[in-house]
Amino acid sequence: MEDQFKKISKMIDHSLLSPILTVPELEAGCQLALAYDVASVCIMPFYLKRCAEILEHSTVHPSTTIGFPHGGHTVVMKQREAEQAILDGCEELDMVVNLSRVLSGDWKYVENEIGAITRIAHQSGQKIKVIFENCYLTEDQKIRLCRICASLRVDWVKTSTGYGTGGVTLDDLKLMRAHSPDRVQIKAAGGIRTLDQLLEVRDLGVSRVGASATRVILDTCRTRLKLPAVSL
Repeated sequence: MEDQFKKISKMIDHSLLSPILTVPELEAGCQLALAYDVASVCIMPFYLKRCAEILEHSTVHPSTTIGFPHGGHTVVMKQREAEQAILDGCEELDMVVNLSRVLSGDWKYVENEIGAITRIAHQSGQKIKVIFENCYLTEDQKIRLCRICASLRVDWVKTSTGYGTGGVTLDDLKLMRAHSPDRVQIKAAGGIRTLDQLLEVRDLGVSRVGASATRVILDTCRTRLKLPAVSL
């Protein structure tokens, strides 16, 4: 049963990205991630170094955001963010695409930007997730982004930041899976709050979810598997 639990817990990137989160809440969030042995903690960049220290010697990866939440940083700034994040111990980078350039059809810019950050991540042996922010995009734009990310061999394509006008939808997940090769994983973010929602998106081929309701999801999982509660 513990193996079944771990398959679920290792799908979760525990999100600590609220701009009003306090330092004590950040610390508690890292400890929660360790107790439930999730996949990663996705944390604000300023706290990444401390997060990496807390997670050291565990199987929980420190991760952070690049160009968050609107993707409007210059390429140079995103590159510097990525470089600093890796110096601070980041193992997975969640980068927001430049939404204005996507909506403007400036695909060369978009491809160059994703390629630049992907190279920084991969040359350091780390992984990258590219956030589309689907709520603002047409189906054609989402498909074009899937193809660009596949050609650049990014590790995940991700639905949302959780701070746009909409979050994950089942239709988007089906579209992203259909237009991404198997080597590109899918991350669902923005609205996964229950175990049943997580299981539903897993059935569509999702390998990671971003969640702040981690404890609720995983406590439900342990109850259903008749496992003892996790104490913090």
